[in-house]
Amino acid sequence: MNEAYLVPNPIAPNQSVCIDHDKCVGCNCCANACRTQTIMPNPEKGQPPIVIYPDECWFCGCCVGACKREAIRIVYPINQRVFFKRKTTGEVFRLGGPDSPPQTYFKPPVG
Repeated sequence: MNEAYLVPNPIAPNQSVCIDHDKCVGCNCCANACRTQTIMPNPEKGQPPIVIYPDECWFCGCCVGACKREAIRIVYPINQRVFFKRKTTGEVFRLGGPDSPPQTYFKPPVG
């Protein structure tokens, strides 16, 4: 009988999910929450999960919400990044930029 194993796809120009290997404890909660199986459990116990199909990510944020250690962040493609404008100053910024407010996936910024 042949053995089967996971082989990640080559990384696309955009990296959909970034896992901080210093924070991740390999609990695989994000892999269990992922709707598209973009993130798969690592066969080595205690190691960070593998982003195996980055092009199939829906950018839904389920993995971010499932991670209790805040070790995952989503990198949106340029065409999906949104500009915001501060009401008080009129300043325009993008989420994830150097001057943006702290990012959250569940409460959109007001303004």
